[in-house]
Amino acid sequence: MDQQLEYAQMLEVPVSTVSVVKKKPFFKKKAQREDEDIKEQVVESVNGRMGDYVGAEDISVPPAKQKGTALAATFADKTGRILIIEVAAACLLAIGIFLTNVFMPGSAINTFIRSLSSAPAQEAAYTDFELFPVVSGLSDADVAVSDSGVISFTDECAVYPVAEGEVASVTQLSDGKYSVEVAHTSVFRTVISGLTDVYYSVGDSVKGNIPVGYSDGTSQVSVSMYNEGALINGYSMSGALPVWNF
Repeated sequence: MDQQLEYAQMLEVPVSTVSVVKKKPFFKKKAQREDEDIKEQVVESVNGRMGDYVGAEDISVPPAKQKGTALAATFADKTGRILIIEVAAACLLAIGIFLTNVFMPGSAINTFIRSLSSAPAQEAAYTDFELFPVVSGLSDADVAVSDSGVISFTDECAVYPVAEGEVASVTQLSDGKYSVEVAHTSVFRTVISGLTDVYYSVGDSVKGNIPVGYSDGTSQVSVSMYNEGALINGYSMSGALPVWNF
């Protein structure tokens, strides 16, 4: 019995039972009680020595498993904190963008965001423009077009742009007359030369049914259309109205 007790103490592990070997007693019942008493003493002695250790650590879980569980819990806690921080940052960013849209619509960040979300508009081809007569229907001007595509006439009358656009330049010529350049797109432009007066300034919008200038009939007026700097000749005249040939 003493050897088993010493062995259990050396192992320093809690026990719940021990085997006690002794000679068979003469009185059986009394011997059984003595055996039980000895077993209880051994168990109490060993468990008493190990009480502090058992209370501090659950020996039912292997140390390696305990360490892995602790690491997993720490990782999950850190991941949850990072997720919360990211959500909070996204909310603050959304609130900031909303406030700048309301109070600072012209801010740099709003301009940048709009540039990402809006695709650049494609310009219309010159053949997509509706053309207008270069003089009023009440005018007696004899309007002609050359093979190269230059419209010309000489008469006292109001002169109209062939299409809607914006005045790009107004230039006074050496003979005192004026030349007006009208930009319809970045590449489609019209130049009207020989005007006595001009009714618009640079940057003004012009319409096809409103005169751009006036000719007193003392010199020839010419109207030329250009696309990317090349003179356009793919049209013919129907009276004073240019008509595309395609």
